[in-house]
Amino acid sequence: MQFKGFPPEALKFLERIGNNNDKEWFEAHKNEYEEFILTPSRAFVEEMGDHLLALEPTINYAPKINHSLFRIYRDTRRMGYDKRPIKERIGFIWWQGSSKRLQSSSFYMHFDKKELFASVGIRWFEKPMLDAYREFVKDEDNRIRLAAVLEAMESKGYKVIDKGYKRYPREFDASMPFAELALYKGMATYKTLPASLVTQGEELVETLYKIYEDMLPLQQIVYEISLRVKV
Repeated sequence: MQFKGFPPEALKFLERIGNNNDKEWFEAHKNEYEEFILTPSRAFVEEMGDHLLALEPTINYAPKINHSLFRIYRDTRRMGYDKRPIKERIGFIWWQGSSKRLQSSSFYMHFDKKELFASVGIRWFEKPMLDAYREFVKDEDNRIRLAAVLEAMESKGYKVIDKGYKRYPREFDASMPFAELALYKGMATYKTLPASLVTQGEELVETLYKIYEDMLPLQQIVYEISLRVKV
């Protein structure tokens, strides 16, 4: 196993970003970012990706920025977005399908100085995926199947993202079995863990593998929905 875990300095470095969140400070300490975070991140993507192939042989991943790794610089041009220029958490994604990575059913993980967050699915649907999701849950059998998967996730201690809407879309009403599934803006389940786990290489990979194995039924349903997206 090449990945040995992130060094303890990685969490300390993220804390330092929080106290010095500007580009000038970051550029002056970029060598530390590359040593403590970027280099082990590349090894982690490969190690975790190799394990995840046993769960889902068709996932996509690459230890590159804008692939399985995310840019450390935040896009501050987006309206209403966090205007701090440097991200204070480090994210990873292993996705399934040919759509954009954030609109593909995926295994996702990020960590900051305090917390590790692991999830599967898609946390926010853009319109093509939202349309496909609603088409899927219009079918009662599909709603029953998805509701059963979510109930199983919650019985194992995992959480489902919050609903995004209060009003039912057209063709749905509260009298339908599991109609509340139509109120979601995304579909994902997640679990949080202490950030210190990232320093334990083998334990981190084994823990995430078990989580993603438990969550695999939802991953597969969201991927199935993605195949309905109209190009």
